[in-house]
Amino acid sequence: MMGKVIPFLMFQDGKAEEAMNYYTSVVADSKITNIIRYGANESGDEGTVMQATFSLKGQEFMCIDSNIKHEFSFTPSFSIYITCETEAELDELYQRLLDSGQALMPLDDYGFSKKFGWINDRFGVSWQLNLP
Repeated sequence: MMGKVIPFLMFQDGKAEEAMNYYTSVVADSKITNIIRYGANESGDEGTVMQATFSLKGQEFMCIDSNIKHEFSFTPSFSIYITCETEAELDELYQRLLDSGQALMPLDDYGFSKKFGWINDRFGVSWQLNLP
């Protein structure tokens, strides 16, 4: 039997659903596929995400709202890498994901592609955007 490899994002402070809605609105051909919420008297805050799945351009992701506060968050050592088809797509995606985020490598020609940018979005998730 063959399993799957699915990137898994753990959000704190009840941000999982907000992040999924944001990502699926910013990245074309994307959708939320399933949400299971905590109910009353369960281990997480009622209504927050116990487990959810969404897809970005056909790549499936899983996420949760952690009911345990951790001393860590996301790091740029793991990032979501998107190859864009046009410069306009790259520019728009970069600007939308950069909103309230941080540029790690501003859009530019770094010699390994026509145009590239690397950011941390407002949730702390790292994105690399490339125009080959």
